Amino acid sequence: MNKPVEFSLDDLRGAPDLEALKARIESKNLTPGWIPRKEPPLWHEPRSEYSTMHWKWSDAKAGMDGAARLIGTDLAERRNLIMSNPTGDNEISSTRTLISAYQTILPGEIARTHRHAPHAFRVILDSKGAWSCVDGDKHPMETGDIVLTPGGSWHGHGHDGTEQSYWFDGLDVPLVHLLEPMSAEDHPLVYEPIKRVTPDSPYRFTWEWQQGQLDAAKDDPEGFFGRRIAIDTSTMPTIGINVHRWKAGFQSRPQRSTAHQIFLVMQGSGTTLVDGEPIDWGFGDTFAIPIWKRIEHRAKDDAVVMGMTDEPLMRFCKYWKFEALN
Repeated sequence: MNKPVEFSLDDLRGAPDLEALKARIESKNLTPGWIPRKEPPLWHEPRSEYSTMHWKWSDAKAGMDGAARLIGTDLAERRNLIMSNPTGDNEISSTRTLISAYQTILPGEIARTHRHAPHAFRVILDSKGAWSCVDGDKHPMETGDIVLTPGGSWHGHGHDGTEQSYWFDGLDVPLVHLLEPMSAEDHPLVYEPIKRVTPDSPYRFTWEWQQGQLDAAKDDPEGFFGRRIAIDTSTMPTIGINVHRWKAGFQSRPQRSTAHQIFLVMQGSGTTLVDGEPIDWGFGDTFAIPIWKRIEHRAKDDAVVMGMTDEPLMRFCKYWKFEALN
């Protein structure tokens, strides 16, 4: 085996030409910033390697029903179907910073308690009798509820009802992978003891509360968002959650921004145009839109749509841009 050439400081200083200098400094794990590259480190405007995606509720529900027959919570800590964006070598991410999944639990089941660095939340699509326990506080998870699980919190869930329950999961797992502070652990007692029952938990935003807030809200005067409210995610500041109400016939003004976004249809149907390509959506569907895409929402029926976004992160980093388009 040939031994790598060792270059001295004088070799670096006295390189006869740029090619020789390049070879010598690269042996020191340094690289010139002036050479042309296949992929330059800077580019003209925001872009994403991720694709616009649409996951249909009918597909996911059928898959979860199949999983409910074949695997239990004793074998799968969470019986979920991850919404993967098949870009490059990505296996699980839905966008660059966000991940979403559908999850189901059967009556009588209890999912083991764990905690992890990523922030998480659930939007309950169909449930009566399911519950969540966060740091010892147990609260219901009923249809339409939005339930937060800040990173580092012990959490598990169970089901005291009689019918299978389903929900949407949203997390910032891809962001944690990028920044590399990932950690996860199982509860030493397997199931965290319940300390209190707290139906009015600050981590639970009921469907009724959301509708009351939307009733009191005003329509966006500029026509970009219709009527919307923000869920308080101050305990998990990398994720923003908005609930939109779009009346039948609503058409948003075209827009684009530097936020990655995932939308979940909680009620109604419509079409979203992403760079002119239509996504026809209905109840339970999820669609992901990478940054800097032209977006136009159109409601066919009265619709309620949850929007998950990394806008708070982009604003904190001062990367946030928003543009109105013609």
